Amino acid sequence: MDPTQILIAFVSLIPSTIVGLAIWFLKKRIDKAEKAREDNERAREKNELYIIKAVGASIALGEATARAVQRIPDTHCNGDMHKALDYAEKIKHEQKDFLAEQAIHGLY
Repeated sequence: MDPTQILIAFVSLIPSTIVGLAIWFLKKRIDKAEKAREDNERAREKNELYIIKAVGASIALGEATARAVQRIPDTHCNGDMHKALDYAEKIKHEQKDFLAEQAIHGLY
C-alpha cells in the first residue's frame, strides 16, 4: 500500500467518525431526557398516591367527627349530618371501586 492510499483511507474515516460522535452525543442527550421524564412520571404517580391517601384520611376524619358529634346527647343533629355521612361513605366506596378497576386494567 502506498502512502496515498493510506491517506485516502484515513481521510474517508473522518466523516464516519464525526457522524458516529454526533450520534453518540445525541443518544446520550436523549437518554438523559428520557431518564428525567421517567423521574418526573414516578414523582407524579407518587404525588397522586399521596393525594388519594389524603382524601381517604379526610373522609375518615370527617366521618369520625360526625359520628362523635352524633353521640353527644345535647346536640340535635339535623338531616344534613346524616346526608353528609351517607354521601362521604358513597364517595369512599366509589373511589375504592374505581381504584380497584384501574389496578385490574393495569395488570392486563
